[in-house]
Amino acid sequence: MLKRLLFVLVLLAVTVGGVFGWKYLQMQQAAAARKPPPPPVVAVTEARQEDWRPFLRTVGTVVAIAGIDVTNEVPGKVRRIHFESGDAVTEGQPLLQLDDAADRAELEGLVAAQRLAQLKYDRLAQLLPNKSASKADYDEARALLDVAIAAGEAKKAAIAKKEIRAPFAGRLGIRQVDLGQYLAPGSAIVPLESLAPIYVDFSLPERHLATLASGQEVQVAVQAFPGETFTGRITAVSPGIDQGTRNLRLRATFQNAEHKLRPGMFAEVRVLLPPQAPVLTLPATAITYAPYGDSVFVVETGEKGLAVQRRQVETGENRAGRVSVTSGLKAGDRVVSAGQVKLRNGMAVTVDDQPVPGERVKTP
Repeated sequence: MLKRLLFVLVLLAVTVGGVFGWKYLQMQQAAAARKPPPPPVVAVTEARQEDWRPFLRTVGTVVAIAGIDVTNEVPGKVRRIHFESGDAVTEGQPLLQLDDAADRAELEGLVAAQRLAQLKYDRLAQLLPNKSASKADYDEARALLDVAIAAGEAKKAAIAKKEIRAPFAGRLGIRQVDLGQYLAPGSAIVPLESLAPIYVDFSLPERHLATLASGQEVQVAVQAFPGETFTGRITAVSPGIDQGTRNLRLRATFQNAEHKLRPGMFAEVRVLLPPQAPVLTLPATAITYAPYGDSVFVVETGEKGLAVQRRQVETGENRAGRVSVTSGLKAGDRVVSAGQVKLRNGMAVTVDDQPVPGERVKTP
């Protein structure tokens, strides 16, 4: 009985040991078959120096150098219209003709009276040297001739005022009169704006007075043409400061050859200041922002290959997706620009061969 019990116990121990040994062997083989995960792939960029010219930012309004509603000086009925709404016109170009038939008839009578006065004056001028006419008659004839000439010139001027001409070159707006319409003096006929060159008026706080001067370069952008910049120069600086706002008023002039800037437009204005030393910049995607400070992952070459180290940096201005770095890096440092979330200090990485995101050429 004792021998049988010992036999069963030995057999059970051998069976259990074999099972555990088999499982242990399988685990060792599986562990040997597993490989460590590959290093994460990251995009890398270099910190580079750029010439960022400082500027003052404000807003302004586009203003025409000359802009009026063309009006008539004398009353009359519209006989001819020489323009269409939106036409470009030159200085002195006829725009509208008022009815002047009665004035021209009166002018013919005044011209006849002038001829008669001239004849009387010439006759007395011939008789005066021979004492055949008195000096008083001669003087009276001269005065009547002068009155006749003045009356004729006045009527010619009245007739000329009934032909409305463009006072300066520019572009017309929408016509506000019709053929046959009677116009009282001062009636609006059509808006006229001079578009080239054109002004942009803006204001800046008084603390910038020492950095502003005539001839300074100005850049503006308008919503009608996104991504396009127009360049002009300051041509006028107000001599005084507005007491209500403590702002300095300025005016810049732009050539506007293509007439893209129009009066009344809202303009984003940048007044360029003198150049300064180059700044160190990175793509905005390379910066990790946190309450305790901004940081980047710098790629370094070690004994086992490429690895990353977190480094604290101080950042400055942001322009067009790039951020200036004032401390913590030097030119040429390689920095992770995408994929920072999966990184930690000392981790090995693999660098993506493609350019930095945002700097890649987009294919249509």
